[in-house]
Amino acid sequence: MGIYLNPDNDAFRNFVATNDYVDKTLLIEKLNLLLNNPARDFVCVSRPRRFGKSLAENMISAYYSKGADSKELFAPFKISKKKTFETYLNKFNVIKIDLYAMFSNWHTELSSENQAESTLEKETESPAQKKKELFINTVTRLVCGEFKEYFPDVKFPESISLANFIQQVYAQKKETFIIIIDEYDVMVRAQVPDEEFELYLAFLNSLFKNETLRPAISLAYITGILPVVREKIQSKLNTFREYTMVQPENLAEFIGFTTPEVKKLCKKYKRSFDDCKSWYDGYNLKGFELYNPQAIYNVMVSGEFRSYWSATSSYEVISDRIKMNFDGTKDAVIRMLGGGRVPVNTLKYRNYMNTFYSKDDVFTYLIHLGYLAYDEEEKECYIPNREIFLEWQSAIEDNADYAETNKIITASRELLEETFAGNEKAVAEALDKSHIHVTSNMSYNNEKSLQSAIYLAYLYAINHYLITKEMPAGKGYADIVYVPLKKDKPAMIIELKRNSCPETALNQIRQKQYFDSLENWQGEILFVGVNYDEETKVHECKIERFVK
Repeated sequence: MGIYLNPDNDAFRNFVATNDYVDKTLLIEKLNLLLNNPARDFVCVSRPRRFGKSLAENMISAYYSKGADSKELFAPFKISKKKTFETYLNKFNVIKIDLYAMFSNWHTELSSENQAESTLEKETESPAQKKKELFINTVTRLVCGEFKEYFPDVKFPESISLANFIQQVYAQKKETFIIIIDEYDVMVRAQVPDEEFELYLAFLNSLFKNETLRPAISLAYITGILPVVREKIQSKLNTFREYTMVQPENLAEFIGFTTPEVKKLCKKYKRSFDDCKSWYDGYNLKGFELYNPQAIYNVMVSGEFRSYWSATSSYEVISDRIKMNFDGTKDAVIRMLGGGRVPVNTLKYRNYMNTFYSKDDVFTYLIHLGYLAYDEEEKECYIPNREIFLEWQSAIEDNADYAETNKIITASRELLEETFAGNEKAVAEALDKSHIHVTSNMSYNNEKSLQSAIYLAYLYAINHYLITKEMPAGKGYADIVYVPLKKDKPAMIIELKRNSCPETALNQIRQKQYFDSLENWQGEILFVGVNYDEETKVHECKIERFVK
């Protein structure tokens, strides 16, 4: 058992023992089907932080590694019921490398050495400078060092090369390897100097573009936040099949927690599923509604529904990108803040951290980081949930380009109170302002624009309501329905009309019995009828109270 070569199963075992593990072991079955298939057994999975990349790799390593005995560990889980379970259990040499952890440790040591060197004036290169050029060589040395301990009977070449060491074991013992690399894109995200990056490319090339080595690798599973960088890295990893937040293919259900999994946890911990849905849902991939796993774990333990995102990331990721202000960015951002969706071309982005040419590049980047969700069928992006919306709100607060947006968001709390009080004039005036702002250069009379204007004007309601657009209700579809998360406020059904009158909207709510859709709601409901006159660009509002 080693740190990098044939590790034990302690990391996965400890997580299972100390957490309520959501069974994702059927991912292993998917990988078992790919083993030793030269066309499919190189897998690259990219997904945001806090979405369980490292846990998945610890699970995969615990299953395949010869350095572990994991039959008992996996016995309670779904994979143990599959035919291939014992066939491949702990049968492979596993190389597991966490590049992010190794790079962080190396960088910390480098900083310490540089600080020491700064007190001395030398004309020659410092040891720290020399060390920096050899990061990947350092990785290679550490991993290969374990080869010599694990395979004392194998004669290895004098020159240290991970590819050559793997090849020698295969040639002399006919044993194959599974390579697991976590955060393969750390060198891209760290934007290291070209010389160091070239060393990394050579490292990838030696492992994954080596036809002589190919029979020795039964499976490669690498993960990162970004998909493979096109051009430079893609040529080294074009043998990999990619699974991303844009195209997850058949691994979608393993990227986050699904609705049944979250409901099961909510039942056990007595947490509100509606609150979980409002806060953390919204990533719809291949028909699976996916939730942020880290946030769900946190809220189950703490019982506090809040944003856990900022603990590991900063909203500056958003603000720095939207400040680039590519053509159409502001209009699109405002539309998404209003609950709308915007078209995005995800094919243009080259997957670099510092090269953006359009709003499509910016939005695609934010999709991969989890700050936007993506509808693969409609080719649209949107803000997925309340947790992520708070990050967007923070990102625009200090941005002068979004000053008017912030005013509307700030005023939304007062608007909600005015609605409760039945102040129809205040509601109509607020919608006038919001509608002008949210549509900008887009079609002003578009029904989706009107819906977005209402959503933005009532944005504060996201703190207290489960909000559903076009909800199947009674004998039709209610435009926007607000159901309180706690029964301390009235529910609201908002119906929109154009070039008519608000009374007609109220009549539709009554006649089609939209209130019947609120099956579990008993109490006061506000019927809010809104009419928009396309010629005058003025809104009218009527509010009626109903007790169910």
